[in-house]
Amino acid sequence: MCTVCGCSEGPKIDGKATAHSHAHDHDHAHDHHHYGHGAAGVSVPGMSQERLIAVETDILAKNNVHAASNRRVLGALGCLAVNLVSSPGSGKTTLLCKTIEALGDQPLAVIEGDQQTSNDADRIRATGARAVQVNTGKGCHLDGHMVGHAMDDLRLAPQSMLFIENVGNLVCPAAFDLGEDAKVAILSVTEGEDKPLKYPDMFTAAKLAILNKTDLAPNCDADLDAYEANLRRVNPDITVLRVSARTGEGMEAWLDWLRAGLAAKAAP
Repeated sequence: MCTVCGCSEGPKIDGKATAHSHAHDHDHAHDHHHYGHGAAGVSVPGMSQERLIAVETDILAKNNVHAASNRRVLGALGCLAVNLVSSPGSGKTTLLCKTIEALGDQPLAVIEGDQQTSNDADRIRATGARAVQVNTGKGCHLDGHMVGHAMDDLRLAPQSMLFIENVGNLVCPAAFDLGEDAKVAILSVTEGEDKPLKYPDMFTAAKLAILNKTDLAPNCDADLDAYEANLRRVNPDITVLRVSARTGEGMEAWLDWLRAGLAAKAAP
């Protein structure tokens, strides 16, 4: 949980500070000898497990209020929202750029989440898509309030797709509902077949896993069947797609999944 991350700096949307301050009420101090102990699954010096659980519960409850509001807005518009989550370097932004290009005239918009810089939003805008950059500062994830602010700026069109590219992190984003229709976990074949077992919460929360950069598999002795087996060990219901954004392998299946999701939102 990000209650041990010490987020103390409010987010910025396209470089402008928002009124929202996502601050946790303890210092950024990790005791690595005891990390993971106790009822809350973490240990913070000077804070009891009861207090830590109370802080976590309060943060998630407040987030869920904002997420529910986002979901109502998206539902009224018939928009499909997907929350793209992964570790850094999985190829999220490249995959997203290729997806935008392949979708053609489909109305869409992007919320880019990073701690610093607008590099990824600039890459998205170069495709012609509208994008809002959310810089979380010391924060390790997007939350429902940040996404709501970004949605206000984007003024989404009806029956559009909203792609939320979360901060590169396989831990905290798993716990935070943003109002999305689905979390899509992107896993590069270069990351190791045991990644789903190391970070089960994220892959349990995801509806779809994209096994990305499959063109590199022969060069790094990646066992794609082992990746899929481990994904289904932690989430038997997860859908798995093998994709290479560079070669186009598997892209049509990914586009079909998106289109089917949008059609379901538009259905009465």
